[in-house]
Amino acid sequence: MKTTLGQLPQILRKGLAPVYLVSGDEPLLVQECCDQIRGAAKEAGFHDRLTFHADQQLNWNTVADELSAMSLFSERRRIEIRLPTGKLGDGRSVLERVLQQPPEDIIVLLISARLDASETRRKWYKELQSKGVHVPVWPVDADKFSGWLQQRASNKGLNLTREALAMLAERLEGNLLAASQELDRLALLTDGNAIDEVVIEQAVQDSSRFNGFELVTELISGRAPHAGKMIGVLQQEGENPLGLLAVLSRDLNLLLELKTGVNRTENPTAFFKKRGVFQPQRARALEQAARRLNPMQLHEAIKLCSQIDRAAKGFDDLSPWHYLRDMSALLAA
Repeated sequence: MKTTLGQLPQILRKGLAPVYLVSGDEPLLVQECCDQIRGAAKEAGFHDRLTFHADQQLNWNTVADELSAMSLFSERRRIEIRLPTGKLGDGRSVLERVLQQPPEDIIVLLISARLDASETRRKWYKELQSKGVHVPVWPVDADKFSGWLQQRASNKGLNLTREALAMLAERLEGNLLAASQELDRLALLTDGNAIDEVVIEQAVQDSSRFNGFELVTELISGRAPHAGKMIGVLQQEGENPLGLLAVLSRDLNLLLELKTGVNRTENPTAFFKKRGVFQPQRARALEQAARRLNPMQLHEAIKLCSQIDRAAKGFDDLSPWHYLRDMSALLAA
């Protein structure tokens, strides 16, 4: 089955599955999700742990041997396999055999980057849906980050004023690991006292972090002020704009196809799903943009993509980030 991070504790209380898959690109949330599964497994007697990394050097026959071997002294084991690319590769047949006849003394935990879309069409993944549990972990949306931070602070017994919360959210946005660490530090520094913006100003540095995919979502959503902040951070960090440009150009062309092509009467949700848009945040942003933007704006935005490309390759006097700010204003109009 597929479930969410919030529903996982309830599912674990009902009993353990033979195989768990945790996938996503947010290290803190992936780690905490895996820790919940590990904790439940330990309580059920799965104390022994063996870890594999699915890189090019991994011999999947070794993994298969471990999965088929009887545990020493009847000790139950956890076998964790990290998938840095989001692909199983030669391990597909191994997982298929495990899912067809799950061993009683082993629990398998797959820890993956965002799962490659092609893997969800494979036999092993379909078997996992029926006999195992998949927890896809998505980044916290920008508009939900403040709420996530407030909940996290409350769980640690921190009392933040509204102004302190706003300042903390601005300084830590997009960097959940830094946010968690800063809250731990504030808990030690403040010793249960209320935390206002003066404390945040003195104690917390700006650790906001963004990536190109998040910027594309903000641009498509028309949130110009926030997109402007992200552009400034990415420019300072030396990000290559060509990577995000490819995603932005693809999304703009999808929107134009929906608005002007034979598909313009099709339901946007179905249209984007057919074209491989599965991430909830991106799908919502595209659906809203399809209602908000007109074909003329989209044509202008696609032309602007060409200028960004030329500037990024050194064929323009202006910076590509200059044109991305123009793009932000255009898509917010």
